Amino acid sequence: MGCNDHDLKTLLPHLAELVIEQVLDRGSSVRIQARCSAATVGCPGCGHSSSRVHSRYERVLSDAPLGGRETLICLRVRRFFCRNARCSRKTFVEQVPGLTVAHARRSLLLRGLLEAIALALGGRPGARMARQLANAVSRMTLLRLIRAMPVPVPLTAEVLGVDDFAFRKGMRYGSILVDMDTRRPIDLLPDRLGDSFAAWLREHPGTEVICRDRAGGYAEGGRVGAPEAIQVADRWHLLFNLTSAVDRAVRAHRACLRDQPAHEAVAQPAPPSSELEGRRAEQTRQRHAEVHALWAKGVGTTAICRALNLDHKTVLRYARAASAEDLLAPLSPRASMLDQHIDYLIQRWQEGCTNARWLTWELRERGYRGSERSVRRLVSAWRTGTTPPNAAPVATPKPRQVTGWIIRPAHQRSEQEQADLSRILERCPELNMIDRLVSDFAGMLRHRQGQHLDTWIATAHASEIAQMSAFADGLVKDYDAVRNGLTLEWSSGAVEGAVCRLKAIKRQMYGRANFDLLRRRVLLGP
Repeated sequence: MGCNDHDLKTLLPHLAELVIEQVLDRGSSVRIQARCSAATVGCPGCGHSSSRVHSRYERVLSDAPLGGRETLICLRVRRFFCRNARCSRKTFVEQVPGLTVAHARRSLLLRGLLEAIALALGGRPGARMARQLANAVSRMTLLRLIRAMPVPVPLTAEVLGVDDFAFRKGMRYGSILVDMDTRRPIDLLPDRLGDSFAAWLREHPGTEVICRDRAGGYAEGGRVGAPEAIQVADRWHLLFNLTSAVDRAVRAHRACLRDQPAHEAVAQPAPPSSELEGRRAEQTRQRHAEVHALWAKGVGTTAICRALNLDHKTVLRYARAASAEDLLAPLSPRASMLDQHIDYLIQRWQEGCTNARWLTWELRERGYRGSERSVRRLVSAWRTGTTPPNAAPVATPKPRQVTGWIIRPAHQRSEQEQADLSRILERCPELNMIDRLVSDFAGMLRHRQGQHLDTWIATAHASEIAQMSAFADGLVKDYDAVRNGLTLEWSSGAVEGAVCRLKAIKRQMYGRANFDLLRRRVLLGP
């Protein structure tokens, strides 16, 4: 190659303590012949210097690529006698600081480069990247490099954030701890139990503030492990819990969402109590209590399915319901594909066409994609006179849409959404009360006015709306943390960001995210 000793050391400053003898260009690689220049070398066992050479040999080191080509350092090293009679070593091999360590086949510079690639990309993606950088290594080598890296000792965080993540959703969970001042993860726990969190807090005293979600395990662990710490409930989770309560209330008042003609918009009597009693109602209440008892202990949905012999979707439905009465509430008919064609069907009925099959053919040409059975049921109801064909239904907003209108601030709603919501609130006093409660709670949350929490809880209980009363009861159980969350500046946003990054790392590793490997990548990664 056309470069001298000085130029090469400028490109590779970690070779400054070597004497470069020759540089060979081998096409796809560069070989550097070098030797050590120190006259005396200290023994790594006792520290005594020695100049008596025992023997010499050549070791080959892979180094960082030079000019996009693989770089090999053929280093001639010496073995020395140790002159200290008390030293357990009789001979030792000289090492070049910053370049070599005992038994290594790669330079420290290349090892650091591969470690950075492994932490950022993992096994297979890291191996592909290393191959592009002219340093071909296997995926298992990169994983071994990660596992060989020391785990940093967790430091005490004055403001600590904690949240859970899933190793396998519904089955096994862990916990991530974040320093809220630096917004960096400081440790991972192999489970989400309160006892494990409390033990960690006792081993790392000094935490003054704990930012968490509404999970009871972290609340109990914080009380036991750091009783003097201030617990802060995350505002996003408070708003999420409120949204869930509002969604259940809106679904319970589904009948109030439909626009009706003035002569038909009369109050419907409440369902008789006999519909909410009986064997199935009792079984629903019992299952709801069992699911929530296990859920409160931190048991995953899959374990609950096995313990209670229930389907996964059934367990989720019971877990999301604040009370068993929400599951027993009667539901009004849902929207149908025929709703947008009712006007045409009424017109054809009045013209004398009453054949369901013929009407279905005509609807197919208009874009109807439903079944003939639905048309036949509607025509049969018209024919028997149970439902007169004289009023076409108006498009009804979905409960999720109405929930979004109520949760969003008024200035974020469109004119049409505001008009539709106003009509719904005029028809239903309970939804109108819910809208006022949501507006007041959102004001407390956005402006951090926790001093009004007692008044809001009292108003929610006085409204006698089951869903809002259940939400208020949950606030009372976690009163101190909720009030701190509505008053202090701390929130769990940084924790949620760390969890998202952890999920990306876990999915990137294609099932190889064992706890030790995942912990190192999260704590040591960029």
